Amino acid sequence: MSNLIETILNSDEKIELWQFLEELRKSEKRYLLRNDIQNAFENYCKLHEKSDGFYHTSLVGKLVYYTQEIILEEESLCLVYRPKIARHEFYRIYDGLTIEPLTIQQLLDIRDRFVNHYHPEEGDVFEIDFGPFYDYSPIVRDPKNIGRGVQFLNRFLSSQLFQNPQQGLEALFRFLSLHSYNGHTLLINGRIKNSQQLSEQVKDAISFVSELPENQPYEEFRFELQSMGFEPGWGNTAGRVKETLEILDRLIDLPDPEVMEAFLSRIPMIFRIVLVSVHGWFGQEGVLGRPDTGGQVVYILDQARSLEQRLQEDITLAGLDGLEVQPQVMILSRLIPNSDGTRCNERLEKVHGTENAWILRVPFRDFNPDVTQNWISRFEIWPYLETFAIDAQKELYAELRGKPDLIIGNYSDGNLVAFLLARRLNVTQFNVAHALEKSKYLFSNLYWQDLENTYHFSLQFTADLIAMNAANCIISSTYQEIVGRPDSVGQYESYESFTMPDLFHVVKGIELFSPKFNVVPPGVNESVYFPYTRTEDRVPSKIEQLEDLLFTREDPAQVFGKLDDLNKRPIFSMARLDRIKNLTGLAEAFGLSEELQEHCNLILVAGKLSVSESTDSEEREEIEKLYRIIDQYNLHGKIRWLGVRLPKSDSGEIYRVIADRQGIFVQPALFEAFGLTILEAMISGLPTFATQFGGPLEIIQDKVNGFYINPTNLEETAKKILEFVCKCEGNSNYWLEVSNRAIARVYSTYTWKIHTTKLLSLARIYGFWNFTSKENREDMLRYIEALFYLIYKPRAKQLLELHMQR
Repeated sequence: MSNLIETILNSDEKIELWQFLEELRKSEKRYLLRNDIQNAFENYCKLHEKSDGFYHTSLVGKLVYYTQEIILEEESLCLVYRPKIARHEFYRIYDGLTIEPLTIQQLLDIRDRFVNHYHPEEGDVFEIDFGPFYDYSPIVRDPKNIGRGVQFLNRFLSSQLFQNPQQGLEALFRFLSLHSYNGHTLLINGRIKNSQQLSEQVKDAISFVSELPENQPYEEFRFELQSMGFEPGWGNTAGRVKETLEILDRLIDLPDPEVMEAFLSRIPMIFRIVLVSVHGWFGQEGVLGRPDTGGQVVYILDQARSLEQRLQEDITLAGLDGLEVQPQVMILSRLIPNSDGTRCNERLEKVHGTENAWILRVPFRDFNPDVTQNWISRFEIWPYLETFAIDAQKELYAELRGKPDLIIGNYSDGNLVAFLLARRLNVTQFNVAHALEKSKYLFSNLYWQDLENTYHFSLQFTADLIAMNAANCIISSTYQEIVGRPDSVGQYESYESFTMPDLFHVVKGIELFSPKFNVVPPGVNESVYFPYTRTEDRVPSKIEQLEDLLFTREDPAQVFGKLDDLNKRPIFSMARLDRIKNLTGLAEAFGLSEELQEHCNLILVAGKLSVSESTDSEEREEIEKLYRIIDQYNLHGKIRWLGVRLPKSDSGEIYRVIADRQGIFVQPALFEAFGLTILEAMISGLPTFATQFGGPLEIIQDKVNGFYINPTNLEETAKKILEFVCKCEGNSNYWLEVSNRAIARVYSTYTWKIHTTKLLSLARIYGFWNFTSKENREDMLRYIEALFYLIYKPRAKQLLELHMQR
């Protein structure tokens, strides 16, 4: 039992705990989450006139702080206690404070019983448990190191080399012998026949290149190195070759984590990369603002450009230009025949600003053309993914002239396709979730049967379990995306154990301490998003055009609202109109504060103005809600709502136009996995207010280079914005100070060069790990396949049958 609970039971606070739990029983809610529990405890303290110290520092207060759930049953209550990040304990408490620990299986039964889906008379429910499959791999011990998997892995690999040098050197020799490109051997040839000879020849090669001028091109001494057993790939100059060989020499003689990473990061083994993003409208024009598009297009296009550039730099530094090695980056997406004027019906589209990065679109098979010829929501896409992967494999082979070296999935559907492709091709698989729906929709797993017709969570959550366990490496944008904070559960952590009543129990859905997790935040496209002060790179005609659109243009087809006072400071936000992005919440917060309205105008860029323009039910509801809020709070003359889809170049300039007027940017999402728009606004120079739920907590340093808001507390949100505005009016330098710190924050941490350098380093290190480790992944992959064929595929078939009837 927890030390804290035992201490309470042996103290005077035992009575306080009992009284609090008794008052909880009076609650109308029978399933209380952390926020409910905190509010109830606050009310208890007020009712019993407890001091602030009792609320914050008493033993009971600490227990309440770390309690995530309480389920009230007739004769007892069940408590989910999270004393540390990624650690949960479960207890049942009876009258008289008799407390007994619960197993996870018992807790899942209790949750089933809560929704009246517990049927012990029918036998046990199917249990999913990935725990045993992680016994083969090393495990991170300290929660603070979760998300630093590659650092842990480097230490582990170097220690293995140190403990068994001969075995480690043999593995390294075999690994270096593998590499080739289009039939050209790389790194070492047959003249080096074993690991001992490799060690000796490295020292001889270092002596040879040390006699050469550092900048002497590799091609001028290539044949001498080949005679010693070394093929292209070590460097493009004598100095670079010497550096790489010396790193290898140090790794052989005295393995070290930093040396390990430095060496593996230089190995030319990644030339062809596939980025998978299946759902939504994926294109370069006319897609932003459409359902299921949003930030994914921006992220993946920017990533593709940066990856190609970085790969080319690596190829040049490795001395492979003479072999005419060309990097290839392929964005695999869905071809949509009825493309609504976009280019999403084109099979192949070159990515702007690249030499060899492409969007490859593969159609869904026409099971029912009325469905598959059109856009399909991310919630409905599941029946088509297996055949899509089969067809995509053929198309990728045709374009790449071979198999890729790395496949990176995006979102739940793209990650599932990445698994299917990686499994068939036997290549390294990376996952990027961006956002896991399970965290966004409260009780989505518990009430999945009620939500199934709309969201099909049974398929999505099964796909998530399959893909995240199959992946060699999981890329997250933030630490808390994995395991949350001391007071909140992470997105991946929510998959550790859960129930889908009448379908399955997840006893162990993911190992959070696995070194597969790595935090690699995305960057900003610096050619599009840059500070407003860089006037030499701004186009005056574009500035004038966007100023007109933002503030004065009268066009009922694109603009709703006319501003009475153009001199007020603009509050700006730009997002899709859906419930999670919460633009309507920002409008209501603005409406609730007449004082804020006296100082500011509210300007929203939200894609659509009319319900007739949208086919998405949630978007239509938000459009109607925004009109109601404008009327309810009489915001006419104080708000501009732009129903436009901006080209990317315009979206960069629009932030700067707002910054010219010393405006602010607000990101009011109910939850945000990361928040690219936050980076875009900050690098443009806009002081930024962003949701405290999710990734922004790791981007923004509160009250230093931005501000946190609680989007569920509208009055508090308005008050925080007003306080900033008033402070700016009292101190003419304050806006500028926050603006400059916001710009500096992005440049120091969130550029695409930083992102892709780290990503490619990970790809090489995990490639080496998969080759050298004794971890037997085949049993896990077979288990994953069983879930796919026994759970996912039959349910996908049922959904397909519904689609066939449309």
